[in-house]
Amino acid sequence: MFSRVVVAGGSGFLGTSVTKELAKRGIPYVSVSRRDGVDFMNLEDTTEILREHECDALINCAAFIGGLEFVRQHVAEVLFANSIMSLNLMEAARRVGVKAFMNTLANCSYPARARELKEDEWWDGPLHESVLAYGSTKKTRWVQSWAYHQQFGFNTINLLLPNMYGPHDYFDVVRSHALGALIRKFVEAHEHDEPTVEVWGDGSPIREWLYVEDAAEVCVHALELSPGIEPINIGIGRGISIRDLAELVQRIVGYQGSIVYDQSKPNGAPSKIMNVERMRERLGWSPRTDFKDGIRATVEWYRQHRTKILGAETVEENSQPYPSILSGHE
Repeated sequence: MFSRVVVAGGSGFLGTSVTKELAKRGIPYVSVSRRDGVDFMNLEDTTEILREHECDALINCAAFIGGLEFVRQHVAEVLFANSIMSLNLMEAARRVGVKAFMNTLANCSYPARARELKEDEWWDGPLHESVLAYGSTKKTRWVQSWAYHQQFGFNTINLLLPNMYGPHDYFDVVRSHALGALIRKFVEAHEHDEPTVEVWGDGSPIREWLYVEDAAEVCVHALELSPGIEPINIGIGRGISIRDLAELVQRIVGYQGSIVYDQSKPNGAPSKIMNVERMRERLGWSPRTDFKDGIRATVEWYRQHRTKILGAETVEENSQPYPSILSGHE
């Protein structure tokens, strides 16, 4: 359907799986990301790279994000970087004549009071303070798609994704989301015969999790949609408490020690469960990966790649993710 698909952020967590899915389907693609030397903070550079690759579709997986503690430490950078990158990518895509632009949004952009997340209620209240900066940038992505459709007839597809897990995730205890951090903690505690594993918060928040390869599959599948600006929830429609999740990871890893909950750490929003009726109706699609099977696969991937992961973290600790952001430099 498309001559070439550009995956922005194609070397990241979701982007890596999206490029694999495109390759599996024989769809021509190119991955562009900061690791390739592409600066999405610069509109002219972004426009030039899209023009060079002559793409007619773009899947936007680019993000500067981590878990609750990472966002707390980098809240201004998270707001600034994600806002500018998203604005530049869509404007550059419009300039070069991209026919279909896919926004990957996040369910943290739903109101804090929402329990079952329904698309028609996406604007019905403020966001939880813990995700206000990042979630607001996802709202801005959608508003930009609406504005560009109104003025330019620009075509977008907007998918609202839950927390994801799987290979190539962050497993750093600060940068990762809850599931990646739990896998790392339990694997290391099991191997070092540690008596306890600490879990942040009181274990009560309920979260929905989507295997990253399922997310990639639906991103590519949704390119076949007739473009429309209305958001579509993507997920399994079920959640699990952090306490139950920790105990499940504990069993899969084989750890025999105890779990200790650090209630001084933030819980985040109480519950996030997606209503996926629109997904089933519009896409005729449902995730395939069983949750336990997905966790087992992720644990195995982490064990196989841990040495490389830890080495990459050491390099990242000694560098600034975006040296020019809020640094006072031109």
